[in-house]
Amino acid sequence: MQIEVLKSKLHRVRVTEADLNYIGSITIDENLMDAANMIEGEKVQVVNINNGERIETYIIKGERNSGYICLNGPAARRVAVGDIIIVISYGIMDFEEAKTFKPTLVFPDTETNRLKHT
Repeated sequence: MQIEVLKSKLHRVRVTEADLNYIGSITIDENLMDAANMIEGEKVQVVNINNGERIETYIIKGERNSGYICLNGPAARRVAVGDIIIVISYGIMDFEEAKTFKPTLVFPDTETNRLKHT
């Protein structure tokens, strides 16, 4: 049996732009993508903490180390600049593999959308 499980999560990033006149997707700083083990074109769920909206879209690579998080196209109507969101990706795997799989969870600085260095 195959099941869908949490693969990666960017927890609490701030929306820096919303561009209604774009084809669609979410643009994410490449550093954040790398840290969260996400790739361009990957399907993600975006959960808006400010208003409860949940949407599905795909990732476009943003400028590295820019802190850029932009909802594009129709998704731009579901956020406001400054909103805090969670970006979630899922993977499909064998049930037994899923029991031991560890997702990649990233908790960036919410003010700057940059990785925290401890």
